[in-house]
Amino acid sequence: MSTRALEDRDPAAEISDADWSRDDLTGMAHAATRFTRVDLAEAESGAGTVFDGCTFRECLFNLASFTGAAFPNCTFTGCNFFGATFTECKFVGSTFARCEFAQLTVAGGDWSFVTLRGAELRTAELHGVRLREASLAGANAEGGVLRDCDLGAADFHGTKLARCDLRGSQFDSIDPLNVDLRGAVITFDQAVAVAVALGLDVRA
Repeated sequence: MSTRALEDRDPAAEISDADWSRDDLTGMAHAATRFTRVDLAEAESGAGTVFDGCTFRECLFNLASFTGAAFPNCTFTGCNFFGATFTECKFVGSTFARCEFAQLTVAGGDWSFVTLRGAELRTAELHGVRLREASLAGANAEGGVLRDCDLGAADFHGTKLARCDLRGSQFDSIDPLNVDLRGAVITFDQAVAVAVALGLDVRA
């Protein structure tokens, strides 16, 4: 991994075609910056890294590892997150469009109000992530993992959750008649909640 001095990367309004692959981005701070075709593959970052209200277009995050970083109110379009890992990161209010999430791993963190409409999440694994009021409408998480996540008030219109591991997650806003839940893995308590949502009278 190479490490470039942060003073060589003063925040700018627009950064294009930069190669930050395998770099240590810890402590970097950008606001309202546009990143286009920036290569962050295998980059690493510890706490203190902030991208506030930034735009990322066709950027590569392949196999990158971010811990404690913040990406509030950012927009990601056509980016690739193959094999990336985000641990205790914040993406509150961010929007993803036409992005690749194969083998993505997210552990903890706050992704509330995030827009993941139509996202392909079949091989992604999310554990303990706060996704309150997130938009997952039309997303495909068949066979994926959404364990111990807070999905309260999230938008699941047309979401595919067949065979998805949902154990421990809160998903009170799911309409079982509008979401594909065939073969989804849930706990007994969650099964009772789904039954109640269907209007069944559950008794011991």
